[in-house]
Amino acid sequence: MRYVDEYRDPARVQALIEKLRADAAMLPYSADKPLRIMEVCGGHTHAIFKFGLDQLLPDNIEFIHGPGCPVCVLPMGRIDACIDIASRPEVIFCTFGDAIRVPGKNGSLQAAKARGADVRIVYSPMDALKLAEQNPSRSVVFFGLGFETTMPATAITLKQAKRRNLRNFFFFCQHITLIPTLKSLLQRPDNGIDAFLAPGHVSMVIGTPVYSFIARDYQRPLVVTGFEPVDVLQGVSMILEQKIARRSRVENQYRRVVPDAGNPTAQQAIAEVFCLQGDGEWRGLGVIQDSGVQLTPDYRRFDAETHFRPAPQRVGDDPRARCGDVLTGRCKPAQCPLFGRVCNPQNAVGALMVSSEGACAAWYQYRCQECEV
Repeated sequence: MRYVDEYRDPARVQALIEKLRADAAMLPYSADKPLRIMEVCGGHTHAIFKFGLDQLLPDNIEFIHGPGCPVCVLPMGRIDACIDIASRPEVIFCTFGDAIRVPGKNGSLQAAKARGADVRIVYSPMDALKLAEQNPSRSVVFFGLGFETTMPATAITLKQAKRRNLRNFFFFCQHITLIPTLKSLLQRPDNGIDAFLAPGHVSMVIGTPVYSFIARDYQRPLVVTGFEPVDVLQGVSMILEQKIARRSRVENQYRRVVPDAGNPTAQQAIAEVFCLQGDGEWRGLGVIQDSGVQLTPDYRRFDAETHFRPAPQRVGDDPRARCGDVLTGRCKPAQCPLFGRVCNPQNAVGALMVSSEGACAAWYQYRCQECEV
């Protein structure tokens, strides 16, 4: 506990806040036109709200809550395809807990389970593999989603399935990649992003040099940051120091976890099993070029969509919901007309309200007393 407490120490937090206030006063930003820092990861968003870090910052610094929560960007059509597969009597459909409540046009996997589908929550893809071995007469489908953080575990599981020659184990691929997403955000003319706090968990796998284009081509500072209060505030402080020095660099605050080279073993496992190519659809953001993930030819026999051929689904989001605007910093969660009224954790209309790491769910949990709901 002492190791964690070090990064939650009130004295260190107070010292960082005082430094931020002094540094922020040296910058040409105001409360009307603040320095806008996008924290990419949903884990950062949750930490910021949980510890009230946004309320401790000087009024000329603002957080933008980015698209780094994989559950939050699940397209409705992909959920409907999962429901199509899960509803078949021979299928055991395995998913992580957050994804079971994400709404599609035809309800959620949780609703499909209530209607009789055999949908099970697992904590690891290896749990699904074990179910396939225990149920040789059933088809077991694992719903794989997430950024590069979760891809190595999926890759290792699929390698085990191939080694064991399992014929009843399948994989529904909803993995997505981070770097094309950041590039897409920066290419939007109205992005309004001045700097980035990059996710520690993803960076632990992919390393830090992959972010260099952000500083080089777009002149935006980026700091890879941990998830405790001291981590986040140190990351912001490093950004301010870059702004004062009028430079843009990629820096690593989270060195106790993230080596600059990332994890070569995990990278190799990903490369053996996945093709990081093709366009990917993101809920609230549309289609992002080169952000999709597919299985390599050696592992394509495990592809659930090829095997079960669910009906193609392309479903638009509720036009009243402003999920995309929240993800790109054009509005705050409470400015969405559905927030807290129609859309809440018990009745999520948008995926940002489903996961605890979603910006809307975090705002609802920690800031709802400020909202007229």
